[in-house]
Amino acid sequence: MNARASINAQQKGSSPYKEASLRPVPYSSPLQLVKSQGQVQIHTSSFRGSFSIVLSEALRSAGLGSKVLISQFLRGGVNQGPKGGINLCGQLEWLRPALETCLPEQLSEEHLSLKRKYEEKAIQELWEYCKKSLFEKNLDKLVLDEIGMAINLGFIEENDLIYMINNRPSSTDIILTGPSIPPKIMEMADQITELRCN
Repeated sequence: MNARASINAQQKGSSPYKEASLRPVPYSSPLQLVKSQGQVQIHTSSFRGSFSIVLSEALRSAGLGSKVLISQFLRGGVNQGPKGGINLCGQLEWLRPALETCLPEQLSEEHLSLKRKYEEKAIQELWEYCKKSLFEKNLDKLVLDEIGMAINLGFIEENDLIYMINNRPSSTDIILTGPSIPPKIMEMADQITELRCN
């Protein structure tokens, strides 16, 4: 069939070629980005030592643009406090309490005096800063190092941590580390990593 016959056939409604009929595409709404769901992760062990794993994850997140806060509750020695944080990667803030030394796993009788009140005040200041930062600074990741021991030693209330976890922004990851994580908090975890020493 020549070109003129083909054009005439198309104009009359018949075609020498069988063409697939075009069907209308149903309307669909445009794609929308969905915020990720934050997780509660626990890194625990019978000994102190899970922090290096968490630190590398926090640094990687900050390097990729996430806002991260690391708070080491029982690691003093540098007299930081909430106003003396270290900033890394532009997005990671790292804090320790305003204490001269690190706290032991068990407190001796000397810690029941004025020194105990000083330690309690320094840890409470750090805890209040963490809560405020979580709700005001739009954190992507919050690391609470040795939080279980801080609860066990009576510096932080377990129910206060439970309230924080339950009321955090839905996209924020909370990572808890150290020994002595309370059972109720373990039940809230999306992921638990346990380090063991053979």
